[in-house]
Amino acid sequence: MSGNTFGHLFRVTNFGESHGPAIGCVIDGCPPGLSLSESDLQPDLNRRRPGTSRHVTQRQEPDRVEIVSGVYEGKTTGTPLMLLIRNEDARSKDYSKIVDTFRPGHADYTYWHKYGVRDPRGGGRSSARLTAPMVAAGAVAKKWLREQHGTVVRGWMSQLGEIPIPFTDYAQVPKNPFFAPDAAIVEKLEAYMDSLRRAGDSCGARIDIVADSVPVGWGEPLYDKLDADIAWAMMGINAVKGVEIGAGFRSVAQRGSEHGDELTPQGFVGNEAGGILGGISTGQPITVSIAIKPTSSIRVPRRSIDRSGETTVVETTGRHDPCVGIRAVPIAEAMLALVLIDHALRHRAQNADVSVATPRIAGRAPD
Repeated sequence: MSGNTFGHLFRVTNFGESHGPAIGCVIDGCPPGLSLSESDLQPDLNRRRPGTSRHVTQRQEPDRVEIVSGVYEGKTTGTPLMLLIRNEDARSKDYSKIVDTFRPGHADYTYWHKYGVRDPRGGGRSSARLTAPMVAAGAVAKKWLREQHGTVVRGWMSQLGEIPIPFTDYAQVPKNPFFAPDAAIVEKLEAYMDSLRRAGDSCGARIDIVADSVPVGWGEPLYDKLDADIAWAMMGINAVKGVEIGAGFRSVAQRGSEHGDELTPQGFVGNEAGGILGGISTGQPITVSIAIKPTSSIRVPRRSIDRSGETTVVETTGRHDPCVGIRAVPIAEAMLALVLIDHALRHRAQNADVSVATPRIAGRAPD
């Protein structure tokens, strides 16, 4: 199987299966000299891990990360950095009924036709469990970006199913299980999820991610555009079906006089471009939104076929997220950070000595 390595200079190779002994990743190209320990990585893994509330899968995985190589006396050495997370609460018997059938909305059918063999236990290699190593790698990227450039990546849920979530206070995001930036709506979200669980059904979500203090100049103008790489990374997250940068699909109804961000000596007048122009960062906040589909593992009986092509009915049992978007915020943050560190290193390699007389403007001009 190919397609398990992400990045160019900061390369992350992901390994493992949902119900195997362990999952993890190897980072090749992590800069040396970064102070790093498991305590730097564990907080983001705790945000993503299952079993944290009644609204997510009750699989009880501590997701303790181990740094196996690449760190000496508390600092990265520049050699491959291996991060290991052991699976401790897999229940493979929950998947015995789907060995010979294909779950609607899952990768079962396509996986079987592509490889001729599949691990049905928790989805095997196609499981969202494999996002955990990327969250660990993203935590490494976040720390380096913050120390080297002051870059901060943060996200929140902006819609759960049909319920839009207003942005009122980012300080509320870590205080509720939905990563919602509005305390007043949490009770409504809880009631909505409780009704979904009783019905055995699921819903989707929208996640917003912002990277602040990104320097101007990262990215390439053609096939390695920063926004193209961000979209590619986000679409690599399980269940993501749509990506917007900046105004996104709103730009269809905008006029050029509205969408084109004017420049003044004090800064850009707006940020409809989402912090990227011509595939290159502007120095403004990079704004990204992703759409996550409803969870495919539901108790509602669904029509399908078995391996012989005969009609069957599938009802998925076991422990599943009624909305995978609830745990997606740290995953999306990680993927954005991994794109940014890779482009930061690529920019440093080729363009570190570029200097122009035009002053740099940052952020938005005052209203």
